[in-house]
Amino acid sequence: MKEEFKNITISLAGRPYPLKIKESDEDSIKRIVKGLNEQINNFQLSYDGKDKQDCLSMVLLTVAVELHKLKKQASIKEAETKLDELDTYMDTLLK
Repeated sequence: MKEEFKNITISLAGRPYPLKIKESDEDSIKRIVKGLNEQINNFQLSYDGKDKQDCLSMVLLTVAVELHKLKKQASIKEAETKLDELDTYMDTLLK
């Protein structure tokens, strides 16, 4: 079954961005955009005098750091799984 695409326009930091997305992704994208706009607004409230571009950059950095941490955690979990498999294999060899 071929997935349908649709055109939407999101508003990020007060600027419109047209996107072509899978229909099944629309709700997720809208929630993400809402969260990003909330973070931008929070930075604007916390750092008086910063424009939206500065706040958008700070949100970008925050999201990048969070993504890096998640990737690192995933790598650790993957390594633990492989070590468990190796441990099980070694146990069978030593028996």
